[in-house]
Amino acid sequence: MAQYSDELDGVFTALADPTRRAVVRRLGRGPASIGDLAGDAPMTLPSFMKHVRVLESNGLIRTAKSGRVRVCELNRERFALVEDWLAEQRRVWTDRTDRLERHVTTPKEKQ
Repeated sequence: MAQYSDELDGVFTALADPTRRAVVRRLGRGPASIGDLAGDAPMTLPSFMKHVRVLESNGLIRTAKSGRVRVCELNRERFALVEDWLAEQRRVWTDRTDRLERHVTTPKEKQ
């Protein structure tokens, strides 16, 4: 469970930054070179590469060198971790709100 939590923390930390979210959003449309991705970011290439490394180290993207160009692509399977966590939270909160609704709507004599 702790590893799952650590992995989830890493994914959310990676997604907490607007530059990294923009990269993920862009890669959702398909693979792109580092140069293309960096062209949209208002920072130097070395600073941008730090963002790429964070995304890659947390498994959200993959990079591969093709000749002189490094290409990034989204690792869609990694987002299942977030989807699973959100589904679990949805179940927990749905159950809690259902219990609260029953408590509020049940007449006093039945409680």
